Amino acid sequence: MTTVADSAAAAPSAVAPEIFVELDAVTFGYDARTILDGITMRIPRGKVVAIMGGSGCGKTTILRLIGGQIAPRAGRVTVAGQAVHDLDRDELFALRRKFGMLFQFGALFTDMSVYENVAFAMREHTDLPEELIRDLVLMKLNAVGLRGAAQLMPSELSGGMARRVALARAIALDPMLVMYDEPFAGLDPISLGVVGQLIRRLNDALGITSVVVTHDVYESLKIVDYLYFVSQGRIVAEGTPAEVRGSADMFVRQFVDGEPDGPVPFHYPARGYREELLANA
Repeated sequence: MTTVADSAAAAPSAVAPEIFVELDAVTFGYDARTILDGITMRIPRGKVVAIMGGSGCGKTTILRLIGGQIAPRAGRVTVAGQAVHDLDRDELFALRRKFGMLFQFGALFTDMSVYENVAFAMREHTDLPEELIRDLVLMKLNAVGLRGAAQLMPSELSGGMARRVALARAIALDPMLVMYDEPFAGLDPISLGVVGQLIRRLNDALGITSVVVTHDVYESLKIVDYLYFVSQGRIVAEGTPAEVRGSADMFVRQFVDGEPDGPVPFHYPARGYREELLANA
């Protein structure tokens, strides 16, 4: 298992992979509240990388920084060699067209059919004829096993099916990068396994780079190449799945084993329990 200090001291490999997404000493916050404090993260091209940590630790904020929705207070965020926060409006929109996004719980357009949901980005961002759009939509749906559901409405889908349609929509424009915000939330074990394997297979088949924000440790360990653990706005540990499984780091063990108390406390800060009970005695 690699800590932040170990990572900084490690010697570079003989053939370093191309870094596709990089956060370099990134700090972000709202007014006096700091959300991220000096985050450094490197995501190689073609890999699946997970960002894990407790609720409110800044995981989704990292996705928003990568997508250019917000700009860092300090540090740099680069994607494909471009500093995201230095791009003007047109340049940022051009970069975003190379991204795919799977939102938490899918976020399908409820008044559009499965087919129309997947076709939406193609119609918005390309001049492709409708015949070609049809072929591409069916191709994407076939990749997630739902070509036969093309004419169904989102209300007619199970949670797992809806998430797979959202995945087909996320890859509709053959993106370079796909970001997943809690892709496993609310899924039954079978659907969870199906979606996890689809993320891995599509990443490898299409040459995508994937960033997965998730709480699901065990499913992530099956499909990702590398994991970052975030706590209180900092990266507290990182490593490969094998390193995470064998880690003795207290934070990693608490998160992986689901312990209620540890480096992340169970109790919200408060004065002593006995003191408070006796305050009005």
